[in-house]
Amino acid sequence: MKKILLSSLTALLLLMVVGCSSDSSSEASADDQNTEGNETKQTITFGVTPWTSTVPPTEIARIIIEDMGYKVEETQADAGSVYVGLSRGDIDVFMDSWLPAHNVYLEKYSENISDTAVSYDNADAGWVVPKYMEDVNSIGDLKGKEDSFNNEMYAIEEGASATKIIDEAIKGYGLDMKQINSSEGGMMAQAMRKMQSKEPVVFYGWRPHTMFNKFDIKMLKDPKGFFDTASVHVITNNQLKEDAPDAYKFLSNWSIPIDDVETMIGKIEDEGMKPEKVAQNWIDNNQDKVNKMLGK
Repeated sequence: MKKILLSSLTALLLLMVVGCSSDSSSEASADDQNTEGNETKQTITFGVTPWTSTVPPTEIARIIIEDMGYKVEETQADAGSVYVGLSRGDIDVFMDSWLPAHNVYLEKYSENISDTAVSYDNADAGWVVPKYMEDVNSIGDLKGKEDSFNNEMYAIEEGASATKIIDEAIKGYGLDMKQINSSEGGMMAQAMRKMQSKEPVVFYGWRPHTMFNKFDIKMLKDPKGFFDTASVHVITNNQLKEDAPDAYKFLSNWSIPIDDVETMIGKIEDEGMKPEKVAQNWIDNNQDKVNKMLGK
C-alpha cells in the first residue's frame, strides 16, 4: 500500500512539474508573441531650429507620429547643423526648410536627403523697417542714410542661409552697413528697443511671424531680387522611407495653412500656451486635414 501510495505521489509530482513547464512555455510563447505584436518602432528624430516658425509644425507632426507608435526625439540646432544631421542620418525630419534659400543645402546633401512635401507657400522674407520711416520703402532707399541706422542691420543667428543673402544684398545695393547677428529673440529685442523710441532700425523679417501682428512694420521692396517669396518644405533623410514607411507617407502628404502657423505662434509666444497644447488643439480642430495626411 505504501509502495502504491508512493508511486501515485511520484506520478502526481511529475505531472505537476510537466504541467508547470508546459504552462511556463505557453506563457513565454505568449509573452514572445505579445512582444512581437507590440514591438516598439524605431526612434524618429526631428531637427528643430531656433525659429518660432519651426515649433508648431514640428509639434503637430511629433504628436501624430507618436500616435503611430514611434518614439520621437528632437535635436536643437542651427539650420546648417540640421542639414548636416540629416545627411548623416542623425536627424530624420526637418519641418521648416525655406526654399529657395535652403537650396544650397539640398544640393550639397542631395545623395542623402529628399524634399518630401510643401508645408506652405507665400512665406515672404526680407528687410523690415517701422512704418514711421515713411521715406524708406525699398532696400535701395537706405543708401545715403546708413549712419542714421548706426550702419547696422539686425538679423538672426550666423549660419542661417538668410545671413548670406543679407550680406549679398548689402553688397549688391552698395550699402555701408554691417549685419549684426543674434538669436531671433535677440534680434527682435534690439528692434523693439529702437521702435519704442521711434529710432531708425532695419532688421530681418519673415512670415509666418507675429512681428507683423504686434508691430507697425513693413517689408522693404527688393527690386534687385535677393529675396524671393519662400516656400516652406519638409525635408527627410532618405533612409526614413524604408525604415518608417507609414511615418514617411504621412510626412509626404503634409500641408498646413500659413495663417494657422502664424496663429499658433501667437498663442505660444504672446499667450504663453504650451506648444504641445497648441498643437493638440490644432489636431482636434482639423481632423479632416490630419486624416487626409494619414491617407485615410
